Amino acid sequence: MLALIDKQRLQFLVKELGKLLELKRSSYYAYTASGHQPDVQRVLLRARVAELFNVYRGSAGRRTLRDQMTEEGFIMGRFKVLRLMHEAELQYRQQGQSPKKKCGQACVDIPNLLNRQFDVPQPYKMRCGYISYAWVADRWH
Repeated sequence: MLALIDKQRLQFLVKELGKLLELKRSSYYAYTASGHQPDVQRVLLRARVAELFNVYRGSAGRRTLRDQMTEEGFIMGRFKVLRLMHEAELQYRQQGQSPKKKCGQACVDIPNLLNRQFDVPQPYKMRCGYISYAWVADRWH
């Protein structure tokens, strides 16, 4: 928040910004006197995490990003990656499941013409196929 005051102090008074953000003026001046400079290495790490996050289209979590960063030579733990993600305001999301198709009525009974007699008198007299789903208890399995 102190950096926000620093950006807006040319347009507004520090006193007014402090009241708005509920910060004391002395906190801002102590911040500026300390000569606070951003950590360049951390900014570069945050930018690289954001790039990798966008490569995965927002579905990569901290473990995946940590593995990618480690492959690139940046040794860090998953909690540091998590903090970098929070700083960059990145939140991963997993793809949802596709909606299940529902059938409103039960299937018609299919007669069993073969009756488990697999030895037929001549070739191609009986044919069978593979079923990957079946209607059981009012739903497809």
